[in-house]
Amino acid sequence: MLETLHRTSEDIFQGLVDSGAAGPVAVAVTDPRREYTGAFPAEIDELPRAVDKRRREYIAGRVAAHRAMEKLGLSARPVLANRVRAPSWPRGLAGSLSHNDTTCVAAVARAAQVRSLGIDVEDDTPLAADLVATICTVEERAWLATQSDPARGRLAKLIFSAKEAVYKCQYPVSHRVLDFNAVLVTPDVDTGQFEATFLERAGPFPMHARLDGRFAVSGGLIHTAIVLPPDAVPG
Repeated sequence: MLETLHRTSEDIFQGLVDSGAAGPVAVAVTDPRREYTGAFPAEIDELPRAVDKRRREYIAGRVAAHRAMEKLGLSARPVLANRVRAPSWPRGLAGSLSHNDTTCVAAVARAAQVRSLGIDVEDDTPLAADLVATICTVEERAWLATQSDPARGRLAKLIFSAKEAVYKCQYPVSHRVLDFNAVLVTPDVDTGQFEATFLERAGPFPMHARLDGRFAVSGGLIHTAIVLPPDAVPG
């Protein structure tokens, strides 16, 4: 059942990223509870004191990234962490990683065809009530108030996931670590699309710049993705 769920998540993410890409994007999914071999020594060296759970998550994510590279017809290369602990993709590649307790996912593309991308996977459970004001802007909370009471917490989690995907996508371009109130997310629950509006300047993204993303909820998971084609932002 678990492997069926993973194949489903892989297919879902593939559909989400394909819609916004100018060229092939490869997606691979692994299980962070499993022990994988195949991580590069340089990747393992980044985990000298990691607890077992963190080590498994990290290696599962890197193995997923390697598999995605191979799906593109490329040799696997190390994916190390940069100064803010975000993945530093090999030259010529754009990519994104995400995980929860049961699923690790990697999406990789050639940088000539995709400038940047961001993916996120979350459990389809309500966002903790005490986090809503931290994660969601005033406008987002006003939108949530118009939704049915049983759905609000899960929609707040969707907004959180969309912001995670946007922040991962914009960071390689802006080199800015953004707060949750830096972007306004407007989901369309009927079409599975969301619009992200910058509420402050972030590198080449001017204030009020808008990016379009997609989401799907299936198998108890929220899947969100956003893809920047090569000409999406100036600079």
